[in-house]
Amino acid sequence: MQCHRWAILGLVLVLIAVQIITPLLVGFAVTQVSTLTTSAYLHRSLAHKAVQFRPGLALFLRFFLWLTTGVKAREWAAVHRKHHAFTDEEADPHSPAQLGWVRVQLTNFWLYRRVANDPVTVEKWGRDLAPDKWDRLMFDRGPLGLLISTVLLSLWLGWWQGPLAFGFHVVIYVLLSGAINAVGHTFGRRPYANSATNLHWLAAITSGEGYHNNHHGLPTSARFGAKRLDFDAAWWLIKVAERCGLAEIRRLKSETVSV
Repeated sequence: MQCHRWAILGLVLVLIAVQIITPLLVGFAVTQVSTLTTSAYLHRSLAHKAVQFRPGLALFLRFFLWLTTGVKAREWAAVHRKHHAFTDEEADPHSPAQLGWVRVQLTNFWLYRRVANDPVTVEKWGRDLAPDKWDRLMFDRGPLGLLISTVLLSLWLGWWQGPLAFGFHVVIYVLLSGAINAVGHTFGRRPYANSATNLHWLAAITSGEGYHNNHHGLPTSARFGAKRLDFDAAWWLIKVAERCGLAEIRRLKSETVSV
């Protein structure tokens, strides 16, 4: 009888663990795809114009980012362009050299929002990214996209597992974004003469964004990983899209972005 009780208890604990672990795994998967989309579309295409996606694919990427991040694309690009213009200087929106890497890691979201909420900054650094009909209809309504995603995950996973999955995704996405700006400007190798760093482990979980020193060395290159075995998932996506006729790689050498 005692063995049966322990067996039942063990089964219950396994079922509870599965109920918790499954939404966490789903949330992490959503984060990875969101990071891939952020790197390929927001970062390499929109902010630096290193690649141009065909309108249909670009619209799909924008739609996915709306559902999973609620980010306004032109704000993201504007903040990032300002970061490149003033890297690790006083005007850098999120410099660990100015603020300390721990603060940037933990408060990167609010540092980003502070600059993104400044219309003068967005107008200056994102003036080539005027809102279109899709922005006015959907993509500027970020909270709506996040709500829809939470509802969809709840219908799939369950009434409490859905919010858990999406909440976990949001936390990990924000922390990874912070790590790129904090850890990626503090620890690691610097083959190019700039303050950003290269970290293989960070690149592996951020679709290549961890090769941050390479990116600052060649900011308008669509490829961040310099070596064949470097894990640069966003570059792989771009190459597949190019071979399918869905993308055009604009530059592979360092050039300035005219905005």
